[in-house]
Amino acid sequence: MKIFSVSRMLLALGFLMAVTVSCSDDDEPTPTPVIPNDIQLKDTQTLGKVLTDKDGKTLYFFTKDVAGTSVCSGGCATKWPIFSVTDLAKMKLDAGLTAADFGTITRADGKPQTTYKGWPLYYYQDDAAAGELKGENVGGVWFVAKPTYTIMLANAQLVGNDGKSYKADYTEGTADTQFFVDAMGRTLYAFARDSTNNNNFTTNDATHDATWPIYTAEVTDIPSGIDKALFTTIDVFGKKQLTYKGWPLYYFGLDGTTRGATKGVSVPKPGIWPIVNKDSPNAPK
Repeated sequence: MKIFSVSRMLLALGFLMAVTVSCSDDDEPTPTPVIPNDIQLKDTQTLGKVLTDKDGKTLYFFTKDVAGTSVCSGGCATKWPIFSVTDLAKMKLDAGLTAADFGTITRADGKPQTTYKGWPLYYYQDDAAAGELKGENVGGVWFVAKPTYTIMLANAQLVGNDGKSYKADYTEGTADTQFFVDAMGRTLYAFARDSTNNNNFTTNDATHDATWPIYTAEVTDIPSGIDKALFTTIDVFGKKQLTYKGWPLYYFGLDGTTRGATKGVSVPKPGIWPIVNKDSPNAPK
């Protein structure tokens, strides 16, 4: 009888412990799933920090979109699918990114596309996995999206302040020309009367200098294919003006904040204030 009683007691105790453990397990909180940010800032070994989607797929700029509208359609849009965030107001961003830099455009096909600093964003079809960067410098017109470009490239028709269209050699005609812009798509110029790392225009008179404001910057990021060693800065009345191949770089006041505007190429006549690009000659000594 005692053996039976002890057996029953042990069985009851085992059941009680199992119930207790089970209840304890049920009381543990369910882990909250980590939801990745809609747009991330990823470090890469070769290109530094680049923008990606929530899955780590690389995002790109198209130099022909400098005006802020997408000109990639048809077969181009198949090769370079558009990127779009459904609701910018609810968009989650990695540290280092600012919501005000993002926007949405409506494409010619009626689809929405997300922009960064005015540049429409794309994927590259050949990037099969997160972290791939195969679209960088494709055709010399596709580049990874980055938050810290000092220089970007634009491809567009040059149109002077006189309303005339110009080619790269400053003769009249229609043809896309590639040229340097800042991160926001504003065109950069050289002054034909400058010499190597010597600004011969700026006088420190606000009214005079506003016509051709200097580009004050130090180089951080530039697109692949441009030699970073060809940039430097010079001191101009206490400001750091960026130079390329010895040419001090300027904006044109009448371009304002219009992306890709090139009114300066005809002022006062073509060739005095040329655009700047990889093919620009070295500044004279």
